[in-house]
Amino acid sequence: MKTKQPTILVVNDDGITAAGIKALMHTMKELGRVVVVAPDSPQSGMGHAITIGKPLRLDKVDIYEGIEMYSCSGTPVDCVKLAVNTVLKGVKPDLCVSGINHGLNNSINVLYSGTMSAAVEGAIERIPSIGFSLDDYTTQANFEHCQKFVKELAVQVLANGLPVGTVLNVNFPAGNNIKGIKICRQANAKWAEEFDERIDPHKRPYYWLTGVFQNDDNGEDTDVWALDHNYASVVPVQFDMTAHHAIPVLNTWTFNV
Repeated sequence: MKTKQPTILVVNDDGITAAGIKALMHTMKELGRVVVVAPDSPQSGMGHAITIGKPLRLDKVDIYEGIEMYSCSGTPVDCVKLAVNTVLKGVKPDLCVSGINHGLNNSINVLYSGTMSAAVEGAIERIPSIGFSLDDYTTQANFEHCQKFVKELAVQVLANGLPVGTVLNVNFPAGNNIKGIKICRQANAKWAEEFDERIDPHKRPYYWLTGVFQNDDNGEDTDVWALDHNYASVVPVQFDMTAHHAIPVLNTWTFNV
């Protein structure tokens, strides 16, 4: 008896022609039926933005032979919503994978990431979901060294599922010497941001966001530590942002109303 192939939704935030999504879709093609819905242009840093107040365009495209692909005018989260509701007509895929992002989405970056927000949207739809990112921001990034880890993690999630409301945030160090996979927590680290002020030809100021990444977390169980020591980091994250530990504290307050 022939086993039904899983359906795998592939999305990203770098755009449908990015090298990272090409690597991801070809790896997923080894595991099942691949459906790609990705932005028609880069959408990095969009977080969980959705398009409201203007129409979305969704066009079927023929870029890679044998892969069903759609280009979307919206955000990464829009791509997931349209994939589930329009392309797949309400039938949930067996897995949603996002990336492979050009650049890390470790620690605090998970909040800003379009890559991870697409994966989170998949989890909101109760689809087992993974976001993948590589520590290489260049358009010529080489993803070959991380593809075997991408495949293995996808195989594990297809076989075992994920707890409801949980999505995996996976980051890969650059280079060919990844030692293995580490299950981690998110580091207490952030960007110390600066704005480089410049003047345009009309004598008006404009600003470029710059900054330095600061890690204030010395733990050896974090994603930053794992990446610094050439491991692929895997952090289970959730979209329930309730600070459960703060509820007992707030319940001690007396409200005079």
